Amino acid sequence: MEYKKPVSVLVVIHTAAFDVLLLERARHPGFWQSVTGSQEDNEPLLETARREVREETTIISSADDFIDWHLTNRYEIFAEWRYRYAPGIAQNTEHVFSLCLPEQCPVTIAPDEHLGYRWLPWREAADACFSWSNRDAILELPQRLGRSSAPSQ
Repeated sequence: MEYKKPVSVLVVIHTAAFDVLLLERARHPGFWQSVTGSQEDNEPLLETARREVREETTIISSADDFIDWHLTNRYEIFAEWRYRYAPGIAQNTEHVFSLCLPEQCPVTIAPDEHLGYRWLPWREAADACFSWSNRDAILELPQRLGRSSAPSQ
């Protein structure tokens, strides 16, 4: 069995108007999140972000379209997902990126990973996320993008 690396990316996909794309997890209906995924081999993290966005949404973007927040979160891997990692691995290190699109667009989800998608105003998107790190990243969007405030929602 090939184990996943305990290194992942979180990619907050949003529009200039701060609408955020969320995906519903297939194994946990009602659990909404941004694009996430594990680094493969020695793949650069930016390439992990690009690959995961493409695999989970079919959105094709260049490396220049992504912003690396140079922010990492460390968290405990849910017990039910630990079988994917080498024995004894209980923590994951997540690297945060964002991707701004000109406007909302339809996406094609990976049906084995997600049940659906939706675009929500940034505050609603943050409230809908089951992950604290995802919620916090969405709430940081205005500051990270150099705007003192985002549209109120």
